[in-house]
Amino acid sequence: MRLGVAGPVGTGKSSLIARLCQALSGELRLGVITNDIYTDEDARFLKSAGVLDPERIRPVETGACPHTAIRDDVTANLLAAEDLEADFGPLDLVVIESGGDNLTATFSPALVDAQLFVLDVAGGGDVVRKGGPGIARADLLVINKTDLGEHVGVDVERMAREGREARAGSPVVALSRHDAASIRMLTGWVRETLARYRTGDHTPVDPGPMAPHFHAGQDGHLHTHADGPTHSHDHAPAEAGQDA
Repeated sequence: MRLGVAGPVGTGKSSLIARLCQALSGELRLGVITNDIYTDEDARFLKSAGVLDPERIRPVETGACPHTAIRDDVTANLLAAEDLEADFGPLDLVVIESGGDNLTATFSPALVDAQLFVLDVAGGGDVVRKGGPGIARADLLVINKTDLGEHVGVDVERMAREGREARAGSPVVALSRHDAASIRMLTGWVRETLARYRTGDHTPVDPGPMAPHFHAGQDGHLHTHADGPTHSHDHAPAEAGQDA
């Protein structure tokens, strides 16, 4: 199974992957692919952390917007994954880390079988309410660095609750590397998803480019874009000369 890890810069994606490798490398055959625009910084971090055989950690330098390499043209990541699997296969799990991107970042289902989206409390408690396809429709939302909440004035419980509301009840994990229980929740989710994948009960979902949203001060109604899913949308009356 290929698992994508996306989220903005600095939310702790690489550290999260390190925790996964530490917890799962004794029971699963793992590989990791990291994405950076012009460096192999994240791959070097993971290799220096000693969480996995360094040869099982492969960097991809995207040379452009991180989103492009995980959604629009996934060739570089597909080739890296295939090379990794050829060298060390069969593998149970390949984790593919996106370069730090914005709230629109999602993986193509042609590249990954499941994906999680990472936010952190230091980015502000309101970030989860801003929405976006990663927050709303990734297989798992991780709210990271919860131990920092009291230092940055963020109500972690409220942020997690609003995350669940934004995701219509889909899973949310509030994570801290200092909290063993939260790490067990994360690794448990990975194990469960892998088990469903192996039995054919997990279907990769395309989060798509557009997430459900409302425009403030207007009554919502369902609206469908030709290139996106149905979502709640509102229209102000069109000005003269404008297309409705």
